[in-house]
Amino acid sequence: MTTQTTSIYLLSNEQDARWGLTVSTVGYQHIAPGDPYPPKGHPQEYSFQTGRGRVLDEYQFVYISHGRGIFESRNFGSTEVTEGDMFLLFPDEWHNYHPDEKTGWDEYWIGFKGTNIDNRVANGFFQVHEPLFHVGLNEDIVRLYRNAITIAQEQGIGYQQMLGGVANMLQGYSFALNRHNSFEDEQIAAAMHRAKVIMTEKFSQKIGPVDVAAAIGMGYSKFRRLFKEYTGYAPLQYLQELRLQRSKQLLASTDLGLKEIADLVGYDNADYFSTAFKKKNHISPTNYRKVR
Repeated sequence: MTTQTTSIYLLSNEQDARWGLTVSTVGYQHIAPGDPYPPKGHPQEYSFQTGRGRVLDEYQFVYISHGRGIFESRNFGSTEVTEGDMFLLFPDEWHNYHPDEKTGWDEYWIGFKGTNIDNRVANGFFQVHEPLFHVGLNEDIVRLYRNAITIAQEQGIGYQQMLGGVANMLQGYSFALNRHNSFEDEQIAAAMHRAKVIMTEKFSQKIGPVDVAAAIGMGYSKFRRLFKEYTGYAPLQYLQELRLQRSKQLLASTDLGLKEIADLVGYDNADYFSTAFKKKNHISPTNYRKVR
């Protein structure tokens, strides 16, 4: 099969921009082994030569569903990419990529900009020095890209908002699946799950993160690092969340005093419990009980 390309370039207005995300391009390319890359026909601002690379003024998520090739960027360096990989192109960041001549590849892309993605980058969810996402071959991701192509071709009422939703979904998939696949080591995943079970069952017993690490047979420094990567919480923060969640239930459903509740959820004293509760919920335990 020779090269096949579906490339769509879109306009957006000020109202679209206020939605938080606008999509400028979406498409698909099948590059057969040995075919030139990139194919001709792209607008000047998107075209590039693989020997020179390019710089865009938008973000693009590129997904490789078949074949392999090379991706490189200024802040990341160079690496092989293969089917099941996604990479994020950042605005004002030099990059270059191309398929292996022996395999070719199938690629999907969507280009976008807006406050939604800017905020996620500012908050560290996406970083210019970590643009590669190992999400695996995923039917849902392919379906999202194909749905975006259909929406872009039809350009019905509200199509920019619909495409913005697709772009947001793809961002969520890339972040979540990459995080999940980084824990393919089943022993590590099982250890983190075991730690969560121990905390859930024993948080009322005043256990601490060091106790949990010992219970799963792991050094504390390693446990703390892996647990935060796996759950998004530091171990002590996770215990705190469990304790405060249970304390809210007790405040709402019982007449127990603050000292009794503090003891039941694993705090050393009522003052410490009250301080932690107010810091988390912006209301004292006593006032929380009154409004429930």
